[in-house]
Amino acid sequence: MTLWFVFALMTAAAIFAVLWPLGRPAAARTGSDLAVYRDQLDEIARDRSAGLIGDAEAEAARVEVSRRLIAAADAAQAAEPAPQSSPLWRRRLTAVVGLVLLPVGATAIYMLLGSPQLPGAPLAPRLKEAAHGNESITSLVSQVEARLERNPQDGRGWEVLAPVYMRLGRFDDAVKAWRKVIALSGETAVRQADLGEALVGANNGIVTADAKSAFERALKLDPQQVKSRFFVGVAAQQDGKREQAAEIWRGMLKDAPTGAPWVATVRHALASLDEPATAPSAEAASDNAAAPGPSAQDIAAAGRMTPEERGKMIRGMVARLADKLKQDGSDVDGWLRLVRAYMVLGERDKANAAAADARRALAGDADKVRRIDELAKGLGLAG
Repeated sequence: MTLWFVFALMTAAAIFAVLWPLGRPAAARTGSDLAVYRDQLDEIARDRSAGLIGDAEAEAARVEVSRRLIAAADAAQAAEPAPQSSPLWRRRLTAVVGLVLLPVGATAIYMLLGSPQLPGAPLAPRLKEAAHGNESITSLVSQVEARLERNPQDGRGWEVLAPVYMRLGRFDDAVKAWRKVIALSGETAVRQADLGEALVGANNGIVTADAKSAFERALKLDPQQVKSRFFVGVAAQQDGKREQAAEIWRGMLKDAPTGAPWVATVRHALASLDEPATAPSAEAASDNAAAPGPSAQDIAAAGRMTPEERGKMIRGMVARLADKLKQDGSDVDGWLRLVRAYMVLGERDKANAAAADARRALAGDADKVRRIDELAKGLGLAG
């Protein structure tokens, strides 16, 4: 609305600037012009008598001034009979017609040739549509980022961008965006839950202490917040508290409304608790235990394994990674994967020991040690 008001003011100013001269009467010549020219003739005569100018120059100047004097006299005589003649009336009529017809005509042409019936295209739906492949998501994200760089206090803009970062897998950027939203627009249960989810994504599926804190804060604001309840259950499972996780997820199923889309996910998570504690999450553990990672044959074989067999396979992968790090302890990414793998397997003591071994092996590189410390802190391990 404000934008249209500005456009209307600009249009009115442009019309006024063009039509204002048409509404003013033309300046008429008066007797003052004749008096000036007569004074000039007298001055030429005086200069000639005083010898300041020659006869030829004086005669030429007198002829020129006389010509102007005659023209001024003729103009004054023509203007005297009709000082309020039709030219002023015509100019004013033109001004009125222009003032009315310009905006009306422009509106009529737009209604005929334009598309006023098309709805607006807010940024959030455009980003959502682009995320499904109908438009360049990268281009739109760049536009929003440029706008937020100019106006970093736009909480609504950050809230539009944060879910897009999540869909793109830019979890660290999503964390920053949700923190901005909460700082600028205030916290809600949904925003805290989304922040916690971004933190989980940024830590490869581990519910860190910061993420758990965000989920718990969301549940204080809304005890029925679905996403937060689910991830608090995941945190309990990762901490080895399987009964607590089961209780949380059973409560969610009991409270679930008919047709809730998340019911299948919760049932799948609950079913995973029936597997032995050595393998609470086969997929998560194999992802984090990389180096060497499972081959296509390993994955196919895992699908045919019993839970016990799958647990043994995962432990074998983790053991191979641990042996590799004993031979070459300079691989900080390997140490990070090993610590996470032990946490996924529910073996907190081994995760603590792996973190301590990593600090000793990487003691000569402060930056790598810092990364180990940050992961250990995020996982709630001993420092």
